[in-house]
Amino acid sequence: MKWIAERDALIAQTLAFVQSVTGRKDDVLQPDGTSVATTVAVEIVAVKAAAVEIELPQAPVPPPPTPLPPPRAIGDFRTEMQARIANFRKHQERFEREREEYCAETLTRLRAAIHDSPAPPARK
Repeated sequence: MKWIAERDALIAQTLAFVQSVTGRKDDVLQPDGTSVATTVAVEIVAVKAAAVEIELPQAPVPPPPTPLPPPRAIGDFRTEMQARIANFRKHQERFEREREEYCAETLTRLRAAIHDSPAPPARK
């Protein structure tokens, strides 16, 4: 049951560390009801890890950023905005015209359908 002893030593070491950081020296009880001393001898096992060199693939170098276009002159910006607004207005006017034509066409078909239909039966 070596793992139980290692677990208890780890718990004791952790509690001692917490108490040293917080500055408190409260008596802390173990799960079995015994108190834990703040100074605990813990066996530290050094583990030597072998360094393994792994060659990672080279990430592709991103291309340099494209330079920004030169700033526009005030007059150029103004003419571009006016052209865009004129285009937008033309577009909206076309939509309005198409909606009006569709509405007129639909009403014409509806009126023709009503006019051509037989009279409804009389109610008694």
